[in-house]
Amino acid sequence: MGDGAADRIRPADSTGPASTTTGLSPAEQADARTVLAAERERTQARIEALQRDFDGIVSSSASGSADDEHDPEGSSTAFDRQHVAALLSQARDHLAEISRVAERVTDGSYGTCERCGLPIGAERLAARPAAATCVRCAAGQA
Repeated sequence: MGDGAADRIRPADSTGPASTTTGLSPAEQADARTVLAAERERTQARIEALQRDFDGIVSSSASGSADDEHDPEGSSTAFDRQHVAALLSQARDHLAEISRVAERVTDGSYGTCERCGLPIGAERLAARPAAATCVRCAAGQA
């Protein structure tokens, strides 16, 4: 993945219960915060762009026919509006997830699976910095 901060987040191995902390060093905590801040910034920019798209769809449909059912463009406009609304909701959920994970960095539980208590794994954290579960639990195998 390169030599970015996400690649340097390496939680200590742990086989203990969920209450066991990851043992991230101060430098690893700083790296995690940097990665999460960048993820937050990207997500916030995505939310702003999606909100502009949504507002544009709503305003264009407001200036057109109010009858989506009989308007040839009505069904595609309704689909676009719902699609962008769903993407916007997902992005807002991801932003909330980033905030929760930032709290986990602070309390020392970052990198530990919320379900099984085992380490999440550096590779998963590098790929999904906001991950709260290990691959096994995320796949529903735990």
